[in-house]
Amino acid sequence: MIKTTARAFAAAALALLPLATAAAPAHAAETLSLHDAIEALPQAAEVRDGYERTKFRHWIDEDKDGCNTRNEVLIDEATTPPTEGPRCKLSGGTWWSYYDDQIVDGPSGLDIDHMVPLAEAWDSGASQWTAARRQAYANDLGAERSLVAVTARTNRQKADQDPAEWMPPADDAQCTYLADWTATKLWWALTVDRAERDTLRDLATTCEDTDVEYEPV
Repeated sequence: MIKTTARAFAAAALALLPLATAAAPAHAAETLSLHDAIEALPQAAEVRDGYERTKFRHWIDEDKDGCNTRNEVLIDEATTPPTEGPRCKLSGGTWWSYYDDQIVDGPSGLDIDHMVPLAEAWDSGASQWTAARRQAYANDLGAERSLVAVTARTNRQKADQDPAEWMPPADDAQCTYLADWTATKLWWALTVDRAERDTLRDLATTCEDTDVEYEPV
């Protein structure tokens, strides 16, 4: 789902990016039940060899409007809009961090979380991508939940862990988080390992009415 002009711009650009050396084909948007979406995830062992965070260039100003990716997400997800100053410096505003069901005043208490962390993406297939595709992933404004503004505390607790190792502390966040995680992996054709899939299956048993919407890149 695309919410802003910046995210629409990003979604259009993603369709032009290569997986490795060949251009990715266009795909129609899909909606699956959470159960079926989990089953659609390709399974493979994770490989961390060669990972460096710097291989994912992030927080850039891709559409050249003065606001980098972090600030684009903050502006987009604010429940009360912040004031935008010179060079897109943000002040004021309020946000809802769904991981821990907290209202946050001002941008300084927030982190922008990569729904599927950069290290996890590397383990799950991004090690084979071009630098351009990794940059697009790290700055993905084309899907509503690839990047999410949350409290710094929960983002740092999560670190690079997958749902087999960490889930949001708020009770009502579980089904949304599972759908967002699964959609991001499908959106970017990332794999899951066996423990991750088993955990997703187990946790999803309480999310019978949850759907996953995504458009493969």
